[in-house]
Amino acid sequence: MVSVLTTQPLDRPLDYLAPEGGVADGAFVMVPLGPRQVLGVVWGRGLGGFDLKKARRIHAVLPVPPMREEMRDFLTRAGDYTLTSMPAMLRLATRAPGLTNPPSMQKVYRLGEGEPDRMTDARSRVLAVLEEFGGLAFTLKELSDAAGVTSSVIKGLVKQGAVFEENTPRDLPFPRLDPALPGKTLSEAQQAASDTLREGINSGRYGTTLLRGITGSGKTEVYLEAVAACLAKGRQAMVLLPEIALSAEFLSRVEKRFGARPAEWHSGVTMTERRRTWKMVAEGGAQLVVGARSALFLPYRDLGLIVVDEEHDSSYKQEDGVLYNARDMAVLRASLAGAQVVLASATPSLESWVNAQAGKYRRLDLKSRFGSAALPEMRAIDMRAEDMPKGRWISPRLQSEVMKRVENGEQALLFLNRRGYAPVTLCRACGDQIECPQCDARMVEHRFLKRLMCHQCGESMPIPETCPKCEAEGTLSAVGPGVERLTEEATELFPEARIATLSSDLFASARALKQAVETIATGGADIIVGTQLVAKGHNFPLLTLVGVIDADLGLHGSDMRAAEKTFQLMRQVAGRAGRAEKPGEALMQTFQPEHPVIRAILSGDEEEFWNAEAESRAQAGMPPFGRMAGIILSSERAEEAFEAGTMLARHDGPIRQAGAVVYGPAPAPIARIRGWHRVRMLVKAPKGVALQRAVSDWIGGVRLPKTLRLSVDIDPQSFY
Repeated sequence: MVSVLTTQPLDRPLDYLAPEGGVADGAFVMVPLGPRQVLGVVWGRGLGGFDLKKARRIHAVLPVPPMREEMRDFLTRAGDYTLTSMPAMLRLATRAPGLTNPPSMQKVYRLGEGEPDRMTDARSRVLAVLEEFGGLAFTLKELSDAAGVTSSVIKGLVKQGAVFEENTPRDLPFPRLDPALPGKTLSEAQQAASDTLREGINSGRYGTTLLRGITGSGKTEVYLEAVAACLAKGRQAMVLLPEIALSAEFLSRVEKRFGARPAEWHSGVTMTERRRTWKMVAEGGAQLVVGARSALFLPYRDLGLIVVDEEHDSSYKQEDGVLYNARDMAVLRASLAGAQVVLASATPSLESWVNAQAGKYRRLDLKSRFGSAALPEMRAIDMRAEDMPKGRWISPRLQSEVMKRVENGEQALLFLNRRGYAPVTLCRACGDQIECPQCDARMVEHRFLKRLMCHQCGESMPIPETCPKCEAEGTLSAVGPGVERLTEEATELFPEARIATLSSDLFASARALKQAVETIATGGADIIVGTQLVAKGHNFPLLTLVGVIDADLGLHGSDMRAAEKTFQLMRQVAGRAGRAEKPGEALMQTFQPEHPVIRAILSGDEEEFWNAEAESRAQAGMPPFGRMAGIILSSERAEEAFEAGTMLARHDGPIRQAGAVVYGPAPAPIARIRGWHRVRMLVKAPKGVALQRAVSDWIGGVRLPKTLRLSVDIDPQSFY
């Protein structure tokens, strides 16, 4: 009798009879559950306590390596920390299609070398998909679905050599990476940091290092040497990136360093490649995985290194489903695997900075840019003193500086962290602001796409010609600037300049974005207008001026991390300038030049900023010097959500006994999303409190309606 944890939403593992000859702990199995066969993992010995004649037998043991004890321990501890059910944790670890399929041959399709005799729209879509995915294999169905064509179109391209059709085993090992190939020549500081990381790898023990390097200091080359050391020891490595859009450029760097492409794991990879990666990671046929946060849940056979690039980035926090922070889970995973963690950033999170200060993490600093490049000079433009024409957002001073760069054959970046054309569409007749029909959020005008879009739920509609409320014609007005409106203004101010807009809304694929970035980097634009997308890792050698349109934007609101996020974003975007021979400059338009955050950004004294921010958080008992848990109650009826919140607030005994405090219930800042009304509660506790146990006892002691959704967010990053 064995205990099997399934991926189904049950409250416990179930007992099953083992097959003839037994079954190993961790084995992936198919078991009967009602009339269905479901996926599960053998979790240990069965508990028994019932008539064995009624026990059902395991249907099949899957031909994949068993889940290692380390991985089972990781899922258990991650589930305990995030208050997530074990079936939900197991689903994270089995997100690969076709795990139940036996090994076999299959036909796959790749980009060929020939040219079709004539090009049709359908054929061009097929070739575009194959080019976009950089040589990855597709099954016939995957390729036809992705391109929106019939299989006959693909077969026709095969006959002409434009597409290759191959019979291959379903899951081949990835090409071997060669850690002995020479890397780039490192500076003295880079070499010292690299040597320290190599020592950690060679120790074979757990350790976490904060690799803090100013923008352009060569952090990537340093941690790639740690990857080389890990591979040389025969262990596996993982590099997490905050944005899929960054993966194409990074993969090219890895291929140059090690002679082959690593495995990829993110939503942009085909299902065929996802299954291959999952199985090869388990079998040791993938040495290095480059991926998004979910790559943490792959079944590594011998994990020796985890790199979290741009570790401060908020996208590492999963905000739906299982709520976890990939940075923190990377540290947990490495501690169980005896692996090293490298947290790399120019502007680290306060949590990582404090852990380094306390000696929990080792800290390595790269204080100068590689080669002759220097940090940009940073100045503020006091908007209170600027004579701004109505409807303009680029100040006269910034306009003059941009013109100088364009005339000198250099590039300028205009940065505004707001997508779309305008954040608000207002009717001048009745004053109504067009809101999402599904959410309590304003629809954002995307004029380039000719649509209004909700950035919460994705709802989209054509831009109306009349006001939806009063039906007046020609009264709708765009209020406030978005990056598209900034592009429109730049086109008017600099009519001779070539202008490129970088915003995630404007690119259909990561490949299209990559092509745009490459074009800009080689001088294909004079002025770049962009959102925070441009702040993340892109290198534009000709860029010498960064103009921040609204440096105060992130300082508004009640987010306790507002100062930290603004500081990080401004430093990151300013760091795009002056990365080659020519010096750079960053100008920040602000109405609050005396604000402590703005002063800290301009002074460049990052240690002073972090010390002040840490002191402020410590006095308030806020993370990382205290603990927090966010509770969101959602219902299709607002009254039900509030009633449930009130009931929880009245029965907060377990919270008070732990020394914590409950705040709320209160409407969430966005009180309705996708038609569901949302009520937020917040639990605040001192640092040493067993918060998860207290929250679990509290929620478990109150019977809530089945029509209500409740989610718990330990260590919340956002409060929407």
